[in-house]
Amino acid sequence: MSNAKQILAMLRSQAEGDEEQFFSIALQVAAGEARQGHRATAEEIRAAVDAARSQRGTRASVPIAFSRPRGDLDNLLDLREPQIRLADAVLNRSVKDHLETVVVQQRRRDWLREHGKTPSRRLLFAGPPGSGKTMTAEALAGELHLPLFVIRLESLITRFMGETAAKLRLVFDEAQKRRGVYLFDEFDAVGSNRLATNDVAEMRRVLNSFLQFMEETSATDSVLVAATNHPSLLDRALLRRFDEVLQFEMPSADEVRAIIKAHLSPMKYPKINWKTVVAAAACLSQAEIVHAAEEAVKAAILSERNQISTADLTRELRKRQAMRTVFSEEQGHIG
Repeated sequence: MSNAKQILAMLRSQAEGDEEQFFSIALQVAAGEARQGHRATAEEIRAAVDAARSQRGTRASVPIAFSRPRGDLDNLLDLREPQIRLADAVLNRSVKDHLETVVVQQRRRDWLREHGKTPSRRLLFAGPPGSGKTMTAEALAGELHLPLFVIRLESLITRFMGETAAKLRLVFDEAQKRRGVYLFDEFDAVGSNRLATNDVAEMRRVLNSFLQFMEETSATDSVLVAATNHPSLLDRALLRRFDEVLQFEMPSADEVRAIIKAHLSPMKYPKINWKTVVAAAACLSQAEIVHAAEEAVKAAILSERNQISTADLTRELRKRQAMRTVFSEEQGHIG
């Protein structure tokens, strides 16, 4: 990119309030200076960027909303401004380690490019419903100070030949132009095995298009997250396209405790019998446990109490267990 184009790109990013893109272009300039042997100038630019980034979190400012998709993309992308960061998410150690690696590479992506490398940006989240996949995508976007775009599958997938692939092209083109985290939830609707007996030629073409789009280089290094509850349904060719595959599990005893504590504000909980509470939460997903904790808090507020008891939590957790039983019985009748 020439200096004139870099200046124009920096001005556009500043006008749009996209500080991270502004810093990214500045680091590209630094990389160019370094390649020309101007190491001192490159280091000065990098130091200035690091200083600006460190001050960004401390200075008073008015937050600028991310610009929303327009035109055909308005029906394809659901913009969500992240409200949480990775520190707010309760995740197992393996998932956290993978995500920390992705975050470091994304933050230093221009330094990697200076050495001919690209950051990890294609992630597959696999795990049971409610295990925190969508929440983690939001937390990752928040950690990187990027918008989260959720692809609307009901608008993406159509019965008309070639239309779904064309819409996919629009989504990937947008990811090339606008840096963000792009989430394909319920990804098995797009990435199912091409040899599946119930497959149709059109969906095979869609998957082939998706595989081709994933292979394309990205100037923005937008993060692509595909989330699935049924990884066994995915086409095996997808696995080598992803930089990281993260396996989400049902929460452990320690994670149950951490999830509940994180959602009991503004209540106090001085005498909780955690062994009883964890037992009541057995087999529940992270989402179900969050709902139970929040319902316990609401009940306490309406009862004009400022404390949560073991009975409050176990009552709500058992309600969630009962909901599971009802759903299982209904599924049995349908089958």
